[in-house]
Amino acid sequence: MKKFTLLLFGLLVFSACLNTDNDELNYTFEYLPIDEAITPASFTYGQIDTIAVKYSLPNGCYHFNQIYYEPQDTTRIVAISAFVELDSPCTEAIIQEEKKIPVKASQLEDYVFKFYKGKDSNGENIFEEVVVPVN
Repeated sequence: MKKFTLLLFGLLVFSACLNTDNDELNYTFEYLPIDEAITPASFTYGQIDTIAVKYSLPNGCYHFNQIYYEPQDTTRIVAISAFVELDSPCTEAIIQEEKKIPVKASQLEDYVFKFYKGKDSNGENIFEEVVVPVN
């Protein structure tokens, strides 16, 4: 009888220690449109230059995650990746930020930058293309 009581007491203590609250973070990642891209008039081969991108975080639940930068031949696709908290109280303030991207001109061909501008009514990605020649 003592073992049975001890077993019941142990199960009661164990179940009380289990965390039944759903404390898991609820989040997702999104690509944000680039409001403005500032590129140099040209690159000098072998030199490092800087591109600045300006973007807006829609509310307080959005946080900068990283710059998405994908080279494809002479084209570079650029977007902002944001970490978005779900099920959290958020401020409604729009936060505008700017990031600088160092680019080393390692090709003699012109660079074609495709800056992500959002999605159209059909859900297709929209890009602004900027060509930067290399001297």
